[in-house]
Amino acid sequence: MSSRSLRRRLHHGDLDGKRQEHFDSSGLDSLSEPLLADDDYTETKKICTLEDLWDDERKKAQFHWTFIFSNLIAQWAQWLANVVIGSGCIIGRIFSFSSATLSMQNKRTLPPSLSPLQEERLRKLRQRLEVPFDGSKAEHQDALKKLWNLAYPDRELPSLKSDLWKEMGWQGSDPSTDFRGGGFISLENLIFFAMKYPDSFQRLLHKQDGTRAEWEYPFAVAGINISFMLAQMLNLQAGLPSSMSGICFLKLLEEDEMAFDILFCVAFQMMDAQWLAKRATYMEFNEVLKSTKAQLERELALEDLSSVKDLPAYSMLR
Repeated sequence: MSSRSLRRRLHHGDLDGKRQEHFDSSGLDSLSEPLLADDDYTETKKICTLEDLWDDERKKAQFHWTFIFSNLIAQWAQWLANVVIGSGCIIGRIFSFSSATLSMQNKRTLPPSLSPLQEERLRKLRQRLEVPFDGSKAEHQDALKKLWNLAYPDRELPSLKSDLWKEMGWQGSDPSTDFRGGGFISLENLIFFAMKYPDSFQRLLHKQDGTRAEWEYPFAVAGINISFMLAQMLNLQAGLPSSMSGICFLKLLEEDEMAFDILFCVAFQMMDAQWLAKRATYMEFNEVLKSTKAQLERELALEDLSSVKDLPAYSMLR
């Protein structure tokens, strides 16, 4: 009887960025039964009665079928063993592949355990995020005055309620009414931008790059929106950042305590570049902000990113 074969192939494909596995099984070859030769009997050497002949034929038939069934059972047992062993290998490969893929995804998406330095810096950043702007506080008033002096070093400081504040991109004569959800940290971000990257700050403030729209976005209010967008995107107000961007940001925060402020500057410069590329106008600001958020998320997800300065968009700052 010919042996029964089982042929398997494992194919790998790439569908929607995920590895897929398919199994193709060929049909089983048909079984052929072996022929049993009859024994030769010499009539002259043996005289049998009718009953003896009948018993002998019955024994031969019984032996014939016993042999056939024994071979069938042995071959099916061998085939079954091959299937189990082969399936075990394939299942093992699938399980290993799935486990490795899941492990890589979890490594990037599960909140990591924080180092003492990360915990301390994240705690301080959250404290800053929780401070609302209060126009009645001298510290907050002084911060507004400082921003004006950095923006317009050669101009006289106006009162805290003046139409001159509109030139900086506040919506009304009283800047304190524009902070809303941005909080005091958004003002700190603008001051940091003006001090750390004065050239970029001035170019954005005065809309010096590219062909500008007739109805431009208000500079100061745009900054408040960017601060708020970053806090939401990085999931900073959660118990532990769980978003991909938030987890990546934790590494940057460990490298530089001012990572959030630097990221604000990068995002502001990136937003202006998106604004120019889209030839946007005031009514399209939210759409541009969404595009900026998406681009920033992509850059934060890049491999081997250890500092905010490693972001491709950082090179736009000067």
